[in-house]
Amino acid sequence: MFEFVWLWVWLLLPTPFIVWWLAERKRQQQALRAPLFLYWRSIQEQQGKSSKRFPWLTFLIWTLIITALSRPQWVGEAMELPATGRDLMLSLDISGSMEMPDMVIDDKEVDRLVAVQSLLTDFIARRKGDRVGMILFGEQAYLQTPLSFDLKTVQTMLDETSIGLAGSSRTAIGDGIGLAVKHLRDRNAKNRVLILLTDGQNNTGALNPVQAAELAEHAGITIYTIGVGADEMIVKNRFFGNRRINPSLELDEETLIAVAEKTGGRYFRARDTKEMEQIYNIIDELEPVEDDYQSYRPIKALFYIPLGIALLISLFSTLIRTLVSWRMNLALKDPTNDHSTVQEENHV
Repeated sequence: MFEFVWLWVWLLLPTPFIVWWLAERKRQQQALRAPLFLYWRSIQEQQGKSSKRFPWLTFLIWTLIITALSRPQWVGEAMELPATGRDLMLSLDISGSMEMPDMVIDDKEVDRLVAVQSLLTDFIARRKGDRVGMILFGEQAYLQTPLSFDLKTVQTMLDETSIGLAGSSRTAIGDGIGLAVKHLRDRNAKNRVLILLTDGQNNTGALNPVQAAELAEHAGITIYTIGVGADEMIVKNRFFGNRRINPSLELDEETLIAVAEKTGGRYFRARDTKEMEQIYNIIDELEPVEDDYQSYRPIKALFYIPLGIALLISLFSTLIRTLVSWRMNLALKDPTNDHSTVQEENHV
């Protein structure tokens, strides 16, 4: 279906008629000092036309400009989208500790961030009907992807995430929660959910995680926290042999549990990719995608078509006038032209 967004712009269409009528009524070029009128007058003089004739070419260009300004658009057929009215924000730790290679995917050791990215891919794909966004935090927190139904874009931004984008030496968990609350609290949603993934403890930032959780509680936001990292890892050393270490010593589970419980959520421990996948399945059950639908009509803007036509007409008109003027000047300067004219007069 074709429609104009700003129909009121068409009220400006008679403007050229009004300007031309006033100019002709007063019969003086300087009586109306309007740039558009002076432009029309110059065109008429160059074309050698009488000032009493209305400049239809200029009016055509004006009509096309009005058409573009009224924002023409094509509205497609209504499409139904599953809608839960749920806003789901992912807050992901990308501090330096997420480089720890204590996860395994397909019998291959990978770091924690790669494992999280791999498993979040399936989780995001299952969130059809949810608005999903993403926040990254390290030494500071920032919004990587705003809340959107466009899951493909969210996935693309997740794939492009790397360690160090938000600083790698410290972890601002509280700021990661606070920024999520800022973007979720004013949303008109049935359920507002934050999933926080981290492998460390809060050691920088303006907000304490528990204080940030209190803000989330007042805003009606549920937080699910996930502690990422293995409890045991074998480190190979050429001189001292293999030794077992706990790579998750810095994980502050007590704080993550307190944050989740304060908002009515749950804390999960992801020691490996299998546990992490189970966690996402549990969250799916806790926050299921509903079967409600909302309609969506794709819109395609068409303003560039009349605007482009107006530009082409203006360019061709200017080009033609320039060529005509150039040929006339050549004819006046050509001495053979005067000689032939004299011969013709003598013959007559």
